[in-house]
Amino acid sequence: MPPPSTDGRPNFLTLAYAFEGGLVGVAYALGWIAGITPFSDFRFDGSAVSHGILGTLPLLLLFFWTYQLPHPELTKIRRFLLDSLAPQLAACRVHQLLALAALAGLGEEALFRGVLQPWAEAHWGWGAGLMLSNVLFGLLHCVTPLYGLLALFTGIYLGVMLDIGEERNLLTPMVVHGLYDFVAFWIVIQSYRAEQSQRNRR
Repeated sequence: MPPPSTDGRPNFLTLAYAFEGGLVGVAYALGWIAGITPFSDFRFDGSAVSHGILGTLPLLLLFFWTYQLPHPELTKIRRFLLDSLAPQLAACRVHQLLALAALAGLGEEALFRGVLQPWAEAHWGWGAGLMLSNVLFGLLHCVTPLYGLLALFTGIYLGVMLDIGEERNLLTPMVVHGLYDFVAFWIVIQSYRAEQSQRNRR
């Protein structure tokens, strides 16, 4: 484990890596109980990567739009990101942000799209599987009620991306998730640095 530092970065990264990577272990544990292998629908395929890259664009456009809106609940989310998350992210190097985003895509997709969605589908059908797995996805991200709702719709989108292409491939939502998180991290960091710069000039 890295030693503590004054900026808190190693501890933040250690906890973040452990949490996101630990979701892979949770996925395998739940998959073992349910008789599902989390990565059974994972195949490295160029078209899946392409679908993932293109599929990230609508989510990023939504993020850009909501990030600028002056709605009070969206302002509360933005303030949370800038006050709680941005100082930790801003202390990270680019490769650390890439690793964190990739781990989030790997761990969360293995659990929610690799195990929970197919398990729920097997019991109640595709639509119910999509909804039930992503209600849980929204609850995991429920920093505020609106944030949880946005995460629910994001999860549904990722669940649909699972079936984009000729056959189901977990790689597609993993690419979408990881790339989206990395760009979102970068935008939040730039907003934080701009805000800090304005404060320092006063």
